[in-house]
Amino acid sequence: MALKDFLFTSESVTEGHPDKVCDQISDAILDEFLTKDSKARVAAETTVTTGMALVCGEITADCYVDIPRIIRNTIKSIGYKGEEGGGFDYKTCAVLTSIDEQSTDIAGGVNKALETRDDNANTSTEETMEVGAGDQGIMFGFACDETPELMPLPISLAHRLAYRLAEVRKQRIVDYLRPDGKSQVTVEYKDGRPYKINTIVLSTQHDPEINGISDNQKCQEIIREDLIKHVIDYVFKDETIKPDADTRYLINPSGRFVIGGPQGDAGVTGRKIIVDTYGGYSRHGGGAFSGKDPTKVDRSAAYAARWVAKNIVAAGLAEKCEVELAYAIGVARPVSVLVDTFGTGKISDEEISKLVSDNFDLRPIAIINTFDMRNLPAKNGGKFYQKLAAYGHVGRTDFYVPWEDTSVASKLKEQALALKA
Repeated sequence: MALKDFLFTSESVTEGHPDKVCDQISDAILDEFLTKDSKARVAAETTVTTGMALVCGEITADCYVDIPRIIRNTIKSIGYKGEEGGGFDYKTCAVLTSIDEQSTDIAGGVNKALETRDDNANTSTEETMEVGAGDQGIMFGFACDETPELMPLPISLAHRLAYRLAEVRKQRIVDYLRPDGKSQVTVEYKDGRPYKINTIVLSTQHDPEINGISDNQKCQEIIREDLIKHVIDYVFKDETIKPDADTRYLINPSGRFVIGGPQGDAGVTGRKIIVDTYGGYSRHGGGAFSGKDPTKVDRSAAYAARWVAKNIVAAGLAEKCEVELAYAIGVARPVSVLVDTFGTGKISDEEISKLVSDNFDLRPIAIINTFDMRNLPAKNGGKFYQKLAAYGHVGRTDFYVPWEDTSVASKLKEQALALKA
C-alpha cells in the first residue's frame, strides 16, 4: 500500500559543482560537433580534478572541432577564473584529450536496424527502419501534477534554489560567492500531496573573507542572512507552499566552504543522473545523458518517455505517470513499453498504453526527428545541450525544450473520452 504521509527530499547542484562542470564540457563538445555536422556520432566523457580536465571517448564526424578551446571556454563561462573562482583556472589548468572513432560494430547496428518493416507501425518511412538503437537499456520518464511544469515539487524547488544561487553570484547581488554549490529540499506530504516545506539546505562556496571579515563564524552568519533573503525568499515569493516557522534552514551546515569545485573534489560526467531527472521521485534506468548524441537512446528515449508521461498527465488521464521504455542495440522498436499511473488513472493503464502505441512513435530516428534533436544546437546559436547539463534535462521552463511540449494531450483526451462513450 502506498504511503500517504511522508517526507521526500531532492537535491540539485549549481553549474560549478565538479560533476556538473564535466556534464557541461561534454555537452558543449556535443553542441559544437552537431552544429558543424548534424549527423556526428559523439560519446564524450569528461573528468576534472585539481588543475586538470580530461576528455575521452568516441567521436565520428565530418568536421574539425577544437576540443581544448571548448573545454577552456566552458570552464570560463562557469566562473572558474583563478583565485576568483576558487583556485581552478580555465587558463592554466592542464587539458588532455583521448578521442577515438565510434566502434564499427556499434555503428553497423545503429546505421541499419536489425529488423524488418512493420506495416502496422505508426510511421513507415525508410529512414525510421534504417536506424537502430545506439545501445541496449531501460529509460524512464515521469510526470505528475504537483507543479505547473508537471514535475515533483521537491526537485522543482531544489533546481530553482540552485539556479538562483548561481544567478545572485553571476549578477554580483551576493559578490563573495564562488561557483560550487548545492541545494536540497525536504517536502512533507499529507494524504499523498505536498503539504509543507520541512527542511531547506543550501551549501555554497565562498571567498575566505567577506566584507573584510575573516572570522568564520561571522562569515557564516552573513552568508545565512544573504542566502535566506536573496535566494530562499526570492524563490518562494510566489509559491503556494512556503517555508513557515517550523521549516529548518541549514545554510552551509558543514561551516567554511572556500575550497570547492574541481580543486576540492574530482568530477565525472554522468554522476548526477538523479539531479538531471526527477530527484529520485521516479525510477531511473541508470544511463546518463551528457556528451551523447541523439542516437544514444540513454538520452533520446529518456526524453521521449518524459514527453509521453507529461502528455498523459496534461491530458488529465492521471495525476502521475511513469513510462518505462526498453531497447536492444541495433533494433529500432522498443522491446517493451510500460505505463504506470500508480492507481491515479482515469482510465486503465492498459487503455492508456494503447493510446501511447497509437500516438507516439518511439523508434530512435522518429524521436530524433520529432524533437529535431540533431539540429537543436544550430537552431539555438550553437548552445543547446550544454544548457540542459545544469538544472535538469526535464521540466525546464527557462527555454524551449521540445520534449516538454504537451500538444498531443488534447488528442489523448479526445480519444480517452471516446473509449468511455
